[in-house]
Amino acid sequence: MTAKQNILFSGLGVCLLLASACSVAKLPYDLVKGTLKTAYTATKFVAVSTYGTAKVIYKVGEFTFSVVQAPLSWPLTHDLDSIGGLPPKEAIQKGKVKNAPYVVMGKRYVPMSVKQSRSYREIGTASWYGQETRNQPGGHMTANGEAFDPAQLTAAHKHLPLPTYVRVTNLHTKKSIVVRVNDRGPFVAGRIIDLSAGAAKRLGFYSQGTARVLVETIVVEEA
Repeated sequence: MTAKQNILFSGLGVCLLLASACSVAKLPYDLVKGTLKTAYTATKFVAVSTYGTAKVIYKVGEFTFSVVQAPLSWPLTHDLDSIGGLPPKEAIQKGKVKNAPYVVMGKRYVPMSVKQSRSYREIGTASWYGQETRNQPGGHMTANGEAFDPAQLTAAHKHLPLPTYVRVTNLHTKKSIVVRVNDRGPFVAGRIIDLSAGAAKRLGFYSQGTARVLVETIVVEEA
């Protein structure tokens, strides 16, 4: 047996004895290979917001999204320790947010790649956040620097690149909407997505607080 073969068989022996140590960790979300996605065409209009920053209006299918860059003086909706090894606002200013690893309360999260995100789908519990967050002094910005508006169809997700558009289906009512993922969260065990209050109302679970949903990415192409 050659030295190379000896190393290989030794490694296999260790794996058999310590299966848990050598097993591949399961992703906390599903990536469905070859999933057929219906493409949505996005049209946009650029204007100036009331904050003096750029505002872009996107029309994706029947859904409209008003995207406003928040002033850097605004606090974030969640207290992020770092993004890509940088202070959060520095990362936002440098445009280094999209799928950079980030730290919240000492825990490191590694988002999926843009390629992986195209085959993402997951079933789990959705919650929502809204005016109680927005009412904090000075307003709030999302993790990618957009102004948080509870009335908009937006969402927070721990692993998707920012921004990403996803279709969310309430599995109880079968109602679906498209939302723009522009924030990080929810950081509560057992929840996979945190929708804006407006999105929760459109899906019919605002009063209940949570709902079981299917979340899946959609293909969005600019016109």
